[in-house]
Amino acid sequence: MVVGGGGREHAIVSALYRSPQVGKIYCAPGNAGMAGEAECVPLKDTDVAGLRAFALGKGVDLTVVGPEAALAAGIVDAFRAAGLKIFGHTAAATAIESSKEFAKVLMQRYGIPTADYRSFSDYDEALAYVLARPFPAVLKYDGLAAGKGVVIAQDADEARAALKDMLLDETFGKGRVVVEDYLTGPEFSFMCFVDGERVYPMPLAQDHKRAFDGDKGPNTGGMGAYTGLPFITPEDRDFAYREILCRAASAMCREGRPLSGVLYGGLMKTPQGIRVIEFNARFGDPETEVVLPLLESDAYEIFSAVASGEAAPQPRWRDAVTMGVVLASKGYPGKYEKGFPIGGLEHVRTQVCHMGTAVRDGQVVTAGGRVLMVVAEGEDIAAAREKIYAEIARIDCPNLFYRKDIAYQAL
Repeated sequence: MVVGGGGREHAIVSALYRSPQVGKIYCAPGNAGMAGEAECVPLKDTDVAGLRAFALGKGVDLTVVGPEAALAAGIVDAFRAAGLKIFGHTAAATAIESSKEFAKVLMQRYGIPTADYRSFSDYDEALAYVLARPFPAVLKYDGLAAGKGVVIAQDADEARAALKDMLLDETFGKGRVVVEDYLTGPEFSFMCFVDGERVYPMPLAQDHKRAFDGDKGPNTGGMGAYTGLPFITPEDRDFAYREILCRAASAMCREGRPLSGVLYGGLMKTPQGIRVIEFNARFGDPETEVVLPLLESDAYEIFSAVASGEAAPQPRWRDAVTMGVVLASKGYPGKYEKGFPIGGLEHVRTQVCHMGTAVRDGQVVTAGGRVLMVVAEGEDIAAAREKIYAEIARIDCPNLFYRKDIAYQAL
């Protein structure tokens, strides 16, 4: 069973579907695009008791958790207590994502390179600190906020609005705010399978957070991603693997919170070296949709070994690059309307991961902010890019928009 219902989970389902060891896949709640590979189950990803009862009732051999909210809700703890095998971190280990402050303290304690910071629970104190420092200011809500809890304030007005949102209005719930030094340089994502001290690296990816071309507009959950990053050297990758991902895994063991799933490093190549922007306790979205298609190894073997605490076979990855472009509802990440028919999907010849779709009267319709992600593979980024935009042109839905410059930093 795969827990979750977005594009990331669609990519996980597809990877498991390729395994000869997997005979049946459930996805809870799943989405309209998975029907050929998984049976969708109408259970919320945070309905821990319902999911546990379903897994026990159906004799599910392995559960793979997608969303951070399910991990933070303690799904892994509950499943293990019931004797169920599950791929994902305990609630205690998920703190590396669910608490920005915990992650910063951990990095400081174990010498993992990151930006300097201070944290606040009081609005006036936080604002005074921000106003006394140069802009831009990096403001992070200390908790889960579905990818929307980070603001890079360019001036005092933006800082006031963001701090009011997080501390006074408690838009994401009651919590603290971490104020970080602003760093510059290209960002990239480094995901690894982690089981305690064992860390298995995946291909590097870069996603595009801003809504519009040229990195303009508001931050989103991600408008596209690609693999094969020319600006990251083998030395950069080795440093990030050894001094950041492996060190973080070891630190979590020493803290009594061993990891047992995916550790995602959101990293930046600054003039001073590689620095951590954030850690996530699960597969990234939209990076998963471009990374997992490159996996040559049996996905079930890797997930199962990590979930069992056994040494996994070293994952093998295809020597190619991938690119994915998100099609989003007009208005996203602000207010948007749902229910628009999507035509032409049957003509698309590359992989399409459904992110926010539903079926109404036999027709696939929009049902979220990020709706689809079209993924293509090529021998290089230029080839993948040419292929993907040609395939997107086959999709007919006037209420969708997408960026036309994904992977521009590589080109």
